[in-house]
Amino acid sequence: MHDRQDQETQINRRGFLGTGAGALAVGTAASLGDGREAAAQTKSKTTQSAVLLPKRTLGRTGVEVSMLNLGTWLNPGLDRLLRFAWANGIRYIDTAKSYKSEPAIGRWLQAMPEVRKQLFLVTKDSPSTPKQLIEQLDQRLAALQTDYVDLIFIHHVGDHDFDVEVEWPKSKEFKETAEAIRKSGKARFVGFSTHHPNRHQILQNAAQGGFVDVIMVQNNPWTAAGDKMNRALDACHKAGIGLISMKQVAGHDLEQVGKAIPDLHEKGLKPYQALLHAIWTDERFSSCCVSMRNTEQIRENAEALRMFKPMTKAEIERLRDACIAAGPTLCADCDGRCSQAACTSAELGNLTRFLTYHDHHGYRGEARRLYAELSDAARNWTGADLEAARQACPNKLDFAKLLPRADQVLG
Repeated sequence: MHDRQDQETQINRRGFLGTGAGALAVGTAASLGDGREAAAQTKSKTTQSAVLLPKRTLGRTGVEVSMLNLGTWLNPGLDRLLRFAWANGIRYIDTAKSYKSEPAIGRWLQAMPEVRKQLFLVTKDSPSTPKQLIEQLDQRLAALQTDYVDLIFIHHVGDHDFDVEVEWPKSKEFKETAEAIRKSGKARFVGFSTHHPNRHQILQNAAQGGFVDVIMVQNNPWTAAGDKMNRALDACHKAGIGLISMKQVAGHDLEQVGKAIPDLHEKGLKPYQALLHAIWTDERFSSCCVSMRNTEQIRENAEALRMFKPMTKAEIERLRDACIAAGPTLCADCDGRCSQAACTSAELGNLTRFLTYHDHHGYRGEARRLYAELSDAARNWTGADLEAARQACPNKLDFAKLLPRADQVLG
């Protein structure tokens, strides 16, 4: 247990965020250390064993899931990565139709059938209407070579027709679809993922609807307490909806962050690990979905979780300061204010997100596909006030530098 002084400096997301989005303090990251106390530093619902990674309860489902989960993608080494993640205690695997990783996961499950009962398996699809998800679930099961998944998501809600899809999380059709899927036993739980700029509205509707089990959402560990997104997260958490964090650490120049906070190295932490600690400090999130491209990333991220304890306000503020100074390429807090400030209909947040997929994740084909799917107006930032966009951006993205490169490598 912490002593009284340490207890007073530890925070959850809501406590830290009371400082507002503009607060950039000069705290230290000096107390991120002892992994032996990882379980003691989290809520009572967080558990740990000698082999498995620490877990948290996933909302009202009552299921405990690994606080770190493997976001998969089609790559030649995926079969090995799945086994390596399993050996390192990860018991939560994330996939989707568009990721093209389901066949490899299916092969793994066939080769090691004993893992299925211990694995929390999640996939996604993109229906035109919620009811279509029932048919698509059968297709996902076939690709995965399993008779059930633990969780099925409607993928990226809001991206195709926001005015329609924003209503889905409280619609009768989606509720009946979710009930039918759960009753069939083909998926234990039903939810959706979203990174739409107006995702706060989607989340508020989910909290109001009351039938969505889990949401995976683009997340920023330093969103302001009074921000609409933060209030939406609170509403979902209060409603018992399980929350999964995604798109939270991509797009950072980690070498520059490390130089700005040299004491991270002294404490045995890499900048990426510190970013994960900042996310896990928010106890509303049960797990963090991370795309890990090699065994070293899996090893480092698993070790980050084993040594985790909640960060202090000063630590998170200093980390935020360093990340912004390093010039990120993705704003996980994007709500479209950058485009509005720039007086353009170009989707500046999506353009930089797709560039991040290309440059940081290595998902080059997918990044080009998503870029091509944008309308001409969404891609055309000509005449936009890019300095005004930078000033409005919560993470101060340098659009004047990033957008020409996006056009060059994605167009």
